[in-house]
Amino acid sequence: MSTLRHPVGPQPPEVYWRRRLIVGLGLLAVIVIIVLIIVRPGSGDPAAEPTPDPETTETTEPGGETDPTDPTDVVACIATQVVVTPVTDAASYPADQEPLLSFTLLNTGAAACSLEAGPDVQEFVIVSGSDRIWASTDCQDPGVPAPLVLEPGVEVESTPFAWSRTRSTPGDCDVADDRPSVIAGGATYRLSVTVGEFESADDRPFILN
Repeated sequence: MSTLRHPVGPQPPEVYWRRRLIVGLGLLAVIVIIVLIIVRPGSGDPAAEPTPDPETTETTEPGGETDPTDPTDVVACIATQVVVTPVTDAASYPADQEPLLSFTLLNTGAAACSLEAGPDVQEFVIVSGSDRIWASTDCQDPGVPAPLVLEPGVEVESTPFAWSRTRSTPGDCDVADDRPSVIAGGATYRLSVTVGEFESADDRPFILN
């Protein structure tokens, strides 16, 4: 007869069965604790957790893009909002250097405006004292119209060109080599510019050595 199924001893069989049950439950509890220590709940692979997609969480600041100025909505510039400034590439020139002349336009208003600014409406004039020395319109080829939109506060500069340090008179369009050279040796000259109806308020002085 098996002692496992029929316990042998001075105590009644029920006592031995209770002891076996207690031992068995204790062993089961020990096994469960060991399993919980080895495999901890919630400690799975972090890579398995879903992560936010960087592209879907990105936001765009309002007003980050602005539409370009529509030329059809631009009004004509007025004299009080456009500043014309004569420009030379230096304040003093040695005898072998020709001054480079240009101008800038600045819209001092609060909104964009448009004006004609092509060579057909440009005039550069150089004087010395009260003596008119040279003007670009004396022998200027017909220019091409060039409408321009001036954004507020943005300065625009024309393309510089060289002045041959010679005199000019209206209608006398001989080549520059045949025109009389101006006096140098420290003489002061002044450049002014007109673009259509817009005139420079101040001139640009420079010295020829």
